[in-house]
Amino acid sequence: MFDNAFRSVDIVTSGATIHCMHGGEGPPLLLLHGYPQTHMIWHEVAPALAKDFHVICPDLRGYGDSSKPPGEADHANYSKRAMAQDMVEVMSHFGYEQFAVAGHDRGARVAHRMALDHSQRVSALCVMDIAPTLHMFDHTDQAFATGYYHWFFLIQPGGLPEHMIGLDPDYYLGEKLKRWSAPGAEFSPRAVAEYCRCFGSADAIHASCEDYRAAAMIDLEHDRADRPRKLECPVLVLWGNKGFVHRTYDLLEVWREYAQEVRGGALNCGHFLPEEAPDEVIDALNGFLSGKPKA
Repeated sequence: MFDNAFRSVDIVTSGATIHCMHGGEGPPLLLLHGYPQTHMIWHEVAPALAKDFHVICPDLRGYGDSSKPPGEADHANYSKRAMAQDMVEVMSHFGYEQFAVAGHDRGARVAHRMALDHSQRVSALCVMDIAPTLHMFDHTDQAFATGYYHWFFLIQPGGLPEHMIGLDPDYYLGEKLKRWSAPGAEFSPRAVAEYCRCFGSADAIHASCEDYRAAAMIDLEHDRADRPRKLECPVLVLWGNKGFVHRTYDLLEVWREYAQEVRGGALNCGHFLPEEAPDEVIDALNGFLSGKPKA
């Protein structure tokens, strides 16, 4: 679904093998997907951005066609620190010491950690439809637990979520797309088929659960240790005006507690901004990275 300007490559990092699509010429731009998807979420956005940027779209460790290491007792190999390290090494593979990064959902959490751990590498950051992980856990209430029930389901030990999801992974994935998107949102059947292909295996389901277990455990340790620090790079915050985070958080004010320079706004969509509102995402990123924000 990416045009002929894009090429695929598998890059061996110190902790995983990362599958990427990349294309275009210009300044480097790293695009990170979320759960339960793959780099395919950028299929409408990446080709347009490739007119002005070298766009790099990896599958996060544990997702898509990237490798899926078994979980560890402390879930450290699915920490956002480990996943961010993968991405920094991917960008080094392409010869980039500094780059912009935009992340959606889980990818935004990886990007947030990357901008903390590798502040000299990240020149600009866009986070899509999230509040910081620490903030969300620290402000948990019934509304959050209901809307984000999967955060508490996926962290259960002993293989419980793996078994239950594994009974019908296509149904589970389809429900996630339906429940988090705006009413009437349509997804490309080819993209959904690719999500199902990648998500349905036992190792992929386990890896995605490990991602969430890490978020509820070791990631919180890292986030609390870094809480006094603010991100130094400019941050663009985008979210859907028909989604949970729009109803629940004052996102610009929340992110200003975590970053020095924050701007952004809501797009007319649900949770899946790159697929529900691709043109708005393209305009917002072009404006932000050119210094002329349109959102």
